[in-house]
Parts: sequence; C-alpha cells; structure tokens
Amino acid sequence: MKQFRYSVLAVACASALAAPVAMAQEAATAEGTETITVYGRQNQVVMNSGLATKSDMSLMETPAAVVVVDQELIQAQGADNLQDLVRNISGVTQAGNNYGIGDNLVIRGLGANYTYDGMYGGAGLGNTFNPTRSMTNVESIEVLKGPATGLYGMGSAGGVINLIEKKPEFESGHEVTVEAGQWDTYSLALDSTAGITDNLAYRVVAKTARSDGYRGVGTDRDEIYSSLKYLISDNQDLMLSVAYIKDAIAVDSIGHPIRIYNAESVGGKGAGEVSWEDLINDPDGTGLQLTDEQRQQLADSLAATDGLEPFNLGDADLISPMAKDNEGEEIRFKLTHNIDFTPNLFLNQQLQYRNYDSGFARQTGAYNYVYWDRRGTINADPRAPLVEDGVLYPYAARRQEYRKVEADESSWQYFADLRYDFELGGIDNELLVNANYEDRDIRFKQYSIYDADKKNYDKEGNLIYQGSLPYIYDIRNPNWGSGSFEDYDPLLTANYNKTVSAWGVGLQHVAYLEYGFTTRIGVAFNEIKQSYEHFGVDPRYSASRAAATAEKDTTDNGVTYNLGITYMPTDNLSLFLNHSKGRTAYSILGSIAGDESDRQDSESISNDFGIRLKAFDDQMLASLVVFESARTNLEYTNPLYDEDNPQPGVPDTLYDGEEETKGVELDLNAHLNEQWMINLNGVYQDARDKKDPNRDSFDTPQKGIPKITGSAWVTYAAQWLDLASPLKLSLGATYVDERSTHSSSFGIPDGHVPAYTVVDTALSYDAQDWKLQVNVNNLFNEAYYSKAMFLGGMPGEERNVTVSLSYRL
Repeated sequence: MKQFRYSVLAVACASALAAPVAMAQEAATAEGTETITVYGRQNQVVMNSGLATKSDMSLMETPAAVVVVDQELIQAQGADNLQDLVRNISGVTQAGNNYGIGDNLVIRGLGANYTYDGMYGGAGLGNTFNPTRSMTNVESIEVLKGPATGLYGMGSAGGVINLIEKKPEFESGHEVTVEAGQWDTYSLALDSTAGITDNLAYRVVAKTARSDGYRGVGTDRDEIYSSLKYLISDNQDLMLSVAYIKDAIAVDSIGHPIRIYNAESVGGKGAGEVSWEDLINDPDGTGLQLTDEQRQQLADSLAATDGLEPFNLGDADLISPMAKDNEGEEIRFKLTHNIDFTPNLFLNQQLQYRNYDSGFARQTGAYNYVYWDRRGTINADPRAPLVEDGVLYPYAARRQEYRKVEADESSWQYFADLRYDFELGGIDNELLVNANYEDRDIRFKQYSIYDADKKNYDKEGNLIYQGSLPYIYDIRNPNWGSGSFEDYDPLLTANYNKTVSAWGVGLQHVAYLEYGFTTRIGVAFNEIKQSYEHFGVDPRYSASRAAATAEKDTTDNGVTYNLGITYMPTDNLSLFLNHSKGRTAYSILGSIAGDESDRQDSESISNDFGIRLKAFDDQMLASLVVFESARTNLEYTNPLYDEDNPQPGVPDTLYDGEEETKGVELDLNAHLNEQWMINLNGVYQDARDKKDPNRDSFDTPQKGIPKITGSAWVTYAAQWLDLASPLKLSLGATYVDERSTHSSSFGIPDGHVPAYTVVDTALSYDAQDWKLQVNVNNLFNEAYYSKAMFLGGMPGEERNVTVSLSYRL
C-alpha cells in the first residue's frame, strides 16, 4: 500500500526540494490540468508531486494540474514580487483592467485567487484594493489551474496562485542580503533559522526596501515574518507563524492612454489617412461645432495609431500629485497542526486570521476625446474635444474622476483534511474527508471628485453638484490642480460593510488500478452567505442611495465535483482527462438586496486533456495540455423585459452568460546536469467575453488577455577564470502577444496594446559564504507596454541593472 504523511508544513520545512509537496493546501483547487515544476533536482519532484490533489499520487499518475516555480529560479531572475514571475507560468497573464493596483493576475483569462500555503492571501473575486505580494518569505510558487472550490471553499474560476512560505529548520542557517539598483532602489534583508531545542525551531525573515521606481512609480516596504515549529512527538507537530507587512506603492491608473478616435465614424478611415474635411461637424448641430481651422488643428494632432494603440507620453505621465500611494498594512496569524493517528490515517488542520488595511487616492479616467459619432451624434458634449473660450485643446483630458478609498478587510479561515489509505481487492485506495470554513468582513468607503464635466441634478432638474477639478489641457504636459484631494469638494460615493462567509465538506477517492490506470473522483458541497449593510452616501452623488439601509442577507449553495483518469502506458509517458465543476461568490464587494433579485453564486467548468513526458533519468519533464475553462451562469439584462410593463414569466435578468477560454499550454523544465538548467513555457489561448449577447462586445476577446505568450530561461554554469566555484550565466526571453483594450462604449472597439519581446540576463557567483549576482533586465532596451490598462497601456521598465550581495553565517 502507498504510504504518505500529509503535512504541508513538515514536508515544506524538510528542504527546498520538498517545497512543492507543501502545496497540499491549495493544490486540489486545480481541479483539472497538469503539473510542471522547476527544481534543482527534477527527479525528486517528478516522483513526489501528488499533493496537487491532496493524495499520494506521483505526478505521472495525477489527473490534475500545477505549475511550480522554485526558489532557485526566483533567485536567478532576481524576482522581488509576484509580477516578476508571471513569465514562468503558462497561461498566467495580467488582467485587463487593474488600474495599476495590486497583482490582479488571471489564469487562462479567468480570475485568480492568492493563498499562502493554501490559506487566503487577499484579493480575488472582485476585490479592488489588492495588496502586492513580495517574494521575501516565499520558498516557491504553485499555480493551480481550473475551478478552485471543490476541496477548498471559495476560489476564482481560473485557479489559485499558492505562495509556499519559508518554514523553521532545525539546522542553523543565517543570511544577510543587500541589493541596489537604478531609480534609487535599495534593500536590506535577513533570513535566520535554527533549532532552539531538539523539539523547537524558529525562523525570522525581515526586509526593508525602497525605490523611486521607473516613471516615479515607487515603492516603500517593510516586512517581517516569524514562525515557531514544535515537534510534539514523532507523529505530531504544531507551528505558529506571524506576518506583518507595511508598504506604500504609487498608483498609476492610466499609464499611456489611447486617444479616442473612432474610425467607423469617418467611413473606416484610420487616423493616419483622415483629412480635416473628413472630420465633419454633427449635421443636426447637436454635437460640438468646430471651425474649419479647428478641424484642421484636430486632424494635424492625429497619429496613425490613435484610436488603436496608447499614445506615447515619453517620460511624462498622468500620475497627479493629488494621487496618494496605496498604503497597506497587513497582519497574519496562522496555526498549523499535523498528526498521524496510524501509519494509514493522517489529519492536517490550519487556522488563520488575517487583517489588511488599505488607503489610496487615484485617477480613474483621463479621456482624450478626438472624434466620435456616438449613437448618431458626432462629438456629443462632453464626449468631445475640449473647446474653451473659442480655443481648441486637442490633447485635453475630460471626464476625470479621482477616487479616494479607505478599506479594512479581516478574515478567518479553517481547513481540516483527514485521509485514510487502505487496500481492497488488491487495489490501493485513498479516501479523503475534508471540511473548510471562511469568513471575510470588509468595511469600504470611497470618495470621488470630478472635473467640470460632472453634473448632478435633483428630480426637479436643478443642478446640485458641479465638478470643480480643472481640466488637463494637454496630456503631454499636464496642468495639475493645486492643493489636495479634500480641497475639491469630494463626494462620499460608497459607504458599506460587506460580509461573505462560506463552509464546505468534501469527499475524494483515489484508486490505483491495474494496467497503468489511476482514477480520482471528488464531490463537495459548499454554502456561501453574504450580508450587506449600506451606511448612506452624499445625496449630491446619488439621491436614491443617500439614505442608509438595514443589513440585507442572501445565501446560496450547491455541489461541485471532479472526475479524472490517468493512463500510463510506460513509466515515462502518461495521458490524463479531467472534468470539473466549481462554484464561488459572484463578487466579494457587490451589494445585496436581500430578495429574489440577488445574483446567484458564480459557477465554473473546466475540461482538460494532457500528455506528460519525462526523460533523461527524470531530469526533464514536459507537458502539453489542451483545455477549455469557463465562468458560467453570469447575469445580464433580459432584452424581452419591459420595465414599464413587466410581464409574468419574463425576468428582468438572465443567468446564462459566460466567459470562456480555450487553448493549449506547453511547459518544459529540465535540470540536465550540473551545467544546464532550462525552463520553457508557452500558451495559445482564446479568451472570449460571452456574457451579454445584447451588447456590441458580445463574443469579443477578453481585455488584456494575449492569445500567445512564450518564455524561456536558460542557465549555464561552468568553471571559468580558475575561480573556486562555477559562474552561472542566465539568459531569458519573454514574448507577449497583442492584448485588447477594446471598448465600444468609449469609441475604440479596436484598441489594443502591441506585442513585445523582452530579453533579460543574469550572472551569479557563489563561493563559500558569499554570493554576488547581477541582473540586467530589458537588455536591449525595448519600448513596450507590460500591462493592458482600461483604455491604455502601462509602460514597461527600460533597461536596468540590479546588484545583490549575500553573506551566509
């Protein structure tokens, strides 16, 4: 019979090679794909990666999917935060509308959740005040693709990004690292672990870091992580860990904007071929009427890429001095307990409390309208070029809004997993019973200020609020307002408390059959309860929401499942099929009415077919996975519903919309010998928004999701220059395809961010107690956009160099 001790912490502490095994807490959320890992000794991982499903299956037997990035690769690439590691994971990309806040990544075009050793780590499910996660206390990262609720409660449809944290070790180890780079970047870090007694070990990891950042998008971060592990007996252990993080990260909500020029309004002529005669005024006189000279001025301002690609602002930016850094403060307490009752019966429990405070002020718009026939009116004010006192400002930004957010989120989470291994009829079996509970409580307030385009009227048509924020007359050289956010008559526009709690129980059976077959069948029931209390807002913003309302509640529940089978015709080749269904809260921040109009919980489906191949004595592992993932039962307005004359049996909303992604993923990782390490990955995916068939954007590409991405990282180590230790030289390249920023509602249906290729390199030397490393990012100084924003692109960093020096005691 297969025997295995299921212990996230005990295994993760054992060594860096065992870290992927520590994935037990969230691996099962990938209810259907494939597992690839990047480790110094590949064979250890190939043989012991079964915890992707909380089982004792080897990787080759597992009908589930995980991509693992280990500490060696993290260090080789000089990655300081989660954003830097996206390149190593097929199918993981930036979201299309993140306003520059937090990580906000997607898996296969669908939302992602973040966890630390399987426990909730903030954001996901529509949370808009995301923290940004550093790699300071991270041993490895595991990405689980597919529905994430079968065994672990609430989770996004795309999957889970699980950060495995460093654990106490009984063998002493102490390291100090200093780092320096461009834009006044510097940091000092400490990592210390040792045994206090034969049964008690500690670990303390701390770091302070500062950077002015590229384009002034700076960061300040102080963090400390401490943990104690106690061996109660040979078959029982307990660990207490505490994390405290305080940071401030500048917010760039806009990047470089796309100028709003609509080619369809000029007979399909692009901005590079249109003349001033083509830019006619509205024939009915309802739109902005420009003189011939102004039309000529407007045409002269156009570049060929306007309406299609971001307008290059060069060194300038649209980060107002009134914007405030996203200042976050996080504290986490976690208690983990593992016990082996018998050699075949194991229990793992985790209890976590987390609190995260966040506050920032950011811009949400700086729209540069040029020419647009919107709903039959050309340049209808205020969606039109700015003209004041007869002067045209072709590069003006209109309809600006600044939002100031104050948010406080606290959460409790508990997991219990009891597994029993047994033999029946000559067949090895595993039976897992699990239970989970989670409670999130969010207090959220938001204030807004607007430019002069913003007007609010009462029911009698009287003006009750007029935005006082000055226009930006030229996005290339902004004229910022003086003073602070509070000087511009802010409105309280959101003021509520939202609570989301969930519990679930699950059962999973794994059978190791003859002739190379392995099956996994899981079923779970979960229930989600949401409550919403509105405390009232400024009546000048929304008179209908001004008054406070009592707390409202809604509850929904359902069943999720996973069906998987693997066939191994040889020890080095396996094929698997997987079908899974998940369900989760539709939105963590959404309002609740407390009646039948409340949204149903969101559901998701994943189908996967994968092939795995290992070679070179298990030193190389490759996989090819064909997948189809979707977030289903999404809400949209019923076109047959008449608000003025509702009919029986005709609901106002329908729930058969979906977001769907189909594609194929390739991953190859190898540690061929002492000299060569290789990591390759790529994906082709078609992510489609099929939510509302009544909208022009129905069945269009999801914003920000590239169809093709590919990345390579190769490290070669050799004895050069008669040095005592090998020099390691690394070279990497990343390709990201064009990404859509389409917005029919803003007149740029073909807006996109161009494709790019960036090359990085690194050189490191490790001798005895010292390690020196130099990383050069964007070696050829490529100009590119790293993220697709709402109506623009986030400029990627220019060529830069970072130097780090570590000393081990």
